[in-house]
Amino acid sequence: MTTPESEVSYAAAGVNIEEGDRAVELIKDHAKRATRPEVRGGLGGFAGLFALGNYKQPLLAAGSDGVGTKLAVAQAMDKHDTIGIDLVAMCVDDLVVCGAEPLFLQDYIAVGKVVPEKIADIVGGIAEGCVQAGCALLGGETAEHPGVMGENEYDVSATAVGVVEAEEVLGPDRVREGDVIIGMASSGLHSNGYSLARHVLLEKAGLPLDGHIEELGHTLGEELLEPTRIYALDCLALANECEVRTFCHVTGGGLVGNMERVIPEGKVAEMHRATWSPPEIFRTIRSVGKVPDTEMEKTFNKGVGMVAIVAPEDRDRALAMLTARHVECWELGEVRGTTDADEGARAVLVGSHSF
Repeated sequence: MTTPESEVSYAAAGVNIEEGDRAVELIKDHAKRATRPEVRGGLGGFAGLFALGNYKQPLLAAGSDGVGTKLAVAQAMDKHDTIGIDLVAMCVDDLVVCGAEPLFLQDYIAVGKVVPEKIADIVGGIAEGCVQAGCALLGGETAEHPGVMGENEYDVSATAVGVVEAEEVLGPDRVREGDVIIGMASSGLHSNGYSLARHVLLEKAGLPLDGHIEELGHTLGEELLEPTRIYALDCLALANECEVRTFCHVTGGGLVGNMERVIPEGKVAEMHRATWSPPEIFRTIRSVGKVPDTEMEKTFNKGVGMVAIVAPEDRDRALAMLTARHVECWELGEVRGTTDADEGARAVLVGSHSF
């Protein structure tokens, strides 16, 4: 005779539908915060609905991303309310590079075991990120994967969709010699390079996440979980008032690697290290791990999270606008023609940092 304890069921296999339903109830208020007038329908449907609005020749832009191994730090610290901001930032700040306004985002959360309060924390961060980006959290999916992921493990990803008028698309074709390159400060590591940072700081040096580091002004864990800055609304405001050629979201590959993606053939973005001083966390990783400068610049943003390339006549206006919006910014360099010394490079860093 089969006893209740030995009955075959979804719950016995590790999936708790009731806890999943409770998680949905806990995230409803978060979803209500992150909305726009164009949203149609409500939470819980099979698809999210969004009214596109009136455009002459709209182009939809879409981008998908995750947070990478920064999740390992959040899980080790059992702190999950900011990782969603990172997720939104990685998606929407890619969209604005071409001038697209982020409209909505849909997330996907895979967990080893559904803990409703943890899911609510993650989604709360996603909702906060959407508010900062001015887009709607249109929906998402939470999937429980027992036997594939540990009970305390999870991964997150998302897709953001934006829109831009065809005649207003930004990109390399707009870049001209003499254009000014403006750097915007990052909030720290953002969401790239964590495999190297964790290897150097946690595995190699054995530093505790809850240990206070005087140079940082707080614990190592707090520094590593500093949310990625979201530049979307700042970039859109800048493009609306100034002659912006293009933007560059500095993620994996560092400043030079990403700038080369937005500079046309025959031109070079020449940027000067002496114009900014990298935040302390980058110096800590460099000194503790004895990481070569070339590897640091290839892996991390080193303090530059977003770049705007603007017409020279709009230099002062652009800097003033960003400053008024509380974005730390500076003239990073300029676009010039290529020389034989460039050896095919479209972006270069010159000089040294003024520590």
